[in-house]
Formats: sequence, structure tokens, C-alpha cells
Amino acid sequence: MAASSDLVKGNAIVGQSGGPTAVINQSLVGVVEGLRMGLKAAGVVDRIYGMRHGVKGLTKDDLVDLTDTHQDRLDRLALTPSAGLGSTRDKPDPAYCERILEACKKHNIRYYFYIGGNDSSDTCRIVREKAKATNYDLRCFHVPKTIDNDLLENDHTPGFPSAARFVAMACMADFMDNISLPGIKINVVMGRHAGFLTAASALARRRDREFDEVPSHTTDGPQLVYCPEVPFDLDRFVTDVEAIYSKKQRCHIVVSEGIADKDGVAIGAKLIKNAQVDSHGNVQLSGSGALGDQLGDLLKEKLTPAGGKPPRVRADTFGYIQRCWPDASVIDRIEARRSGRFAAQLAMQGHFDGSVAIVRTSSGSAAFLGERDGDAYASDYKRVELSQIAAKTRHMPAEFLSGHNNVSRKFIEYCLPLVGELPGFERL
Repeated sequence: MAASSDLVKGNAIVGQSGGPTAVINQSLVGVVEGLRMGLKAAGVVDRIYGMRHGVKGLTKDDLVDLTDTHQDRLDRLALTPSAGLGSTRDKPDPAYCERILEACKKHNIRYYFYIGGNDSSDTCRIVREKAKATNYDLRCFHVPKTIDNDLLENDHTPGFPSAARFVAMACMADFMDNISLPGIKINVVMGRHAGFLTAASALARRRDREFDEVPSHTTDGPQLVYCPEVPFDLDRFVTDVEAIYSKKQRCHIVVSEGIADKDGVAIGAKLIKNAQVDSHGNVQLSGSGALGDQLGDLLKEKLTPAGGKPPRVRADTFGYIQRCWPDASVIDRIEARRSGRFAAQLAMQGHFDGSVAIVRTSSGSAAFLGERDGDAYASDYKRVELSQIAAKTRHMPAEFLSGHNNVSRKFIEYCLPLVGELPGFERL
């Protein structure tokens, strides 16, 4: 641990960025607690500020003083979903980062903590470099957050386990609905480039039917799972659905919003006419049910027999509801808070910058898979360079995928300990 003489005196600030989650406030509280126990107690930090709506609030002097916030209130905030300070989708360029730095100088901010995804890490990196160039001692730390689970160097990211738990439980209930009133059901799940959240839908299957010789032969839904890492072919999709529907008169399907063809063209962009685009030119997927509707229309067209009725097809887009459902994974709550505390510890140890990464030290899958032997799940934290996270995207590894429309046992073993115990349903 660094001596207090090695630490610059001043104030600290923390903000939240990107899509809110069920546990992002755990990380916020973790940073505040870590600062109180470390730099504040050592007399290095005077005030602890929060940015309203991330860097947007910082540049407008819209700050909240968290220094003396009562612990009871912090504990309630930690259990509250969504971003307590408010979030932002701003993606700062170098000029924006200049304004961030000037705001930090104005308020004597010496310790900067930003909770978010890879863009937030990149903001920390740019601000830190600009501070160094002006000989201003500003220490910048990134705390990971994203339900997409797409940050490099992390086994998984805070926010993902809770969102994965929601997807699994929603698909469990939706499958029971599907076998009660048969038909074709499509669920569209978040994940433009990474399929982890879509893959979590496979946890909805009953354990006793999941690990057949050929996993895709399971009778439990979702029978078909399409992740963006595997090229999506519309004709093959129709064939997949027809093979199941022709036997059971029902089919349960989960697709990622980011499915794309072999050339990398998003299926949503191909099917959705007059689609809205965001500020980066990407077709807006999460705020629309258009992809599911278009896939449903395709199946009705292709699977309607000559002179017959079209199959019953319905589609739901989970959208934003996945992010902040108030039934967070227990593991997620613990790790998100500890990630924030670890970031504050890095500052106390004299580091000038860095990103927090979660490292799994014990699998913990045995108990969830009904096996007697095996260690309990455990994790730890490490510091990684901001440049290792910034503006980079992690994808599902090939070993987590099975064919073009399923996930592997390795993914189930990876994900189950994170989401926690799931309900047990019975069928007649």
C-alpha cells in the first residue's frame, strides 16, 4: 500500500454510464465505501462527489455530494435497480474529454471513477492522458458494467448475471406458455455483437433433458438459440423451425437482436423497412419489436401449406426490461459492490489508473449440475490497463456454441453458478 505522502490530496468523483442494470448501484456504493475506508480515512480525500448523468453532469457542474450520505441510505440504494445518479449515452471524443478535465480541475478532483462498459474505459484513458499532458495529477479508474458481458479480460461483468437470470426465468415461463397453447414463439434478446445474454436462455431447459448426446434434440425450449457469433441464414432458419414444428406443432425460439448474415449484415437491417438508426448509423434494435415481427412474418409465409392456414406465430422483444429487473443474482450483487471497493483500493495503493476485472478462481458448476464433487464458486479481482478494455469487444468463445443454433455444456457450466438457483417446474 502506498504511503499517504505518495497520494495526491483533493476530491474524488464517481459516475455511471451506459445502460443501467440491476446492480450498477452496488458498484456506486462500493466505490463510496472503499473511498471512505481508504483515502477519506487517511485524510487524502476531502469530498466524494457523484456526477449526475455521468460526464454530461460533470461538465455542467451538476454534482451531488456523497461524502456524508448515511450508510442506511447507501444500503437501500445498493439494492435499487437502475442508475441512482442517472446515466448517459455520451461517448466523449478528445474535445469532450478536455471539458471533463477542466471540470475536474475546477472542483479539485484528483480521483476519478467511472462505472460502465468499454466506452467508459476509453473515456478514463483519454482523460488520464490529457491530464498527464498538462501535468495535472488525476487518477482515473474504470469499474466494469454491462449486461452484454462483452468486456475483455473479465470472466464476466457486473450486470450480466442478473440480466441472464431474467432471460432464463422469462424463457422458462414462456416455454410453459408455448406448450399450453402450441404455436411458434420468437423471443428477441439484447446483444448486438455478443451472444452471452441470448445464450442464457438455454438455462430455461430442465437439467434432466439438457445434456443429450445431441443437445439440439432436447424437447424443452428454447429448442433453437441463435447468437450473433454464428452467421444467420434465413432459409436455414425456416428449415430449422419447420423440422421442430412439423413434429410438435410448436417451436420455441430465442434470437439475438444482433444476428447477422455471413457478410456481417444485420438481419434487422435486411428485414426491417425504413428502420431508424442511432447516432452511430446502427439500426435501432432494442427499442423496436420489428425484428421479431419480420421473422414471424417470414415463418408464416414459408410454413403456410397450399390452401391452408398460416401457423400461429408470436414474437416478443425483451428490450430494456432485461436490464433492471428487481430480482438480481446474489453473486452479481456481491461482485458489483466488491468491484467498486476494489477500484477504490487501487487508488489507495497508489495506482494512477486502471480497470477492474473479475477473475473466476473456482468454477462452482458441480452443485448446480447435480454432481457431488466440486468446489463452490469463487472469484477475485485484478487491475488491468485501460487500453486492454477501451473500445474493444469480447465475443462468445467457440467452445460455448454448439452448431449454428445451440449452446454447449461448457456455456451452461459457465453461466449457471452466476445466475443462481432457478425454479423447478413440473410437466404432465
